[in-house]
Amino acid sequence: MPTHASALSAASAGDDAAVDITSLYRQHARTVGRWAGRLGGHEVDVEDVIQEVFLVAKQRLRRFDGAVPVARWLFRTTEKVVQAARRRQRRRRRWLARSLDGQHPPGMSAPPPGPGDLLQCRRDVDCVYRVLDRLNEKQRRVLILFEWEGMSTEEIAELTGARPATVRVWLFRARGRFLKEHAELTGETPAR
Repeated sequence: MPTHASALSAASAGDDAAVDITSLYRQHARTVGRWAGRLGGHEVDVEDVIQEVFLVAKQRLRRFDGAVPVARWLFRTTEKVVQAARRRQRRRRRWLARSLDGQHPPGMSAPPPGPGDLLQCRRDVDCVYRVLDRLNEKQRRVLILFEWEGMSTEEIAELTGARPATVRVWLFRARGRFLKEHAELTGETPAR
């Protein structure tokens, strides 16, 4: 199996890009899917995002010069695709809210509740994503990468192209803002 660098250099040299994008997909699709699921939450279709990310990658593969690591290039692409998907979803929700005037359409009601623990878990996840939606994209991104992906500040710095000290500042501010927004949303007193 070709390495990232050999696949990309072959594409740059004009070799068969289908082989190169295939190996790139095999090596990174699972990671891109994980990023998409966590950055987009339950509102985005992860499979659609993965497909779109690799379509963009295929279109831009010949222009990739290797100046940044492949993972960073794919992460930035994933991030932009997820942002676009979230914007589309927000527009759909606004349109649906305006068109329904508070009525629930047939077949679009909430799923039937399961056992209490599963229901509470879903509520907690929904609450977390509502709070994340209140953060700016930089704060949202760094918090998800650190807390859910389990990445170190150095790994996030490498992925985003920022300095580790800058990532730590972003993370500190993101955590503070998350706690403040969570307390406001839930009516709880923020933890200190």
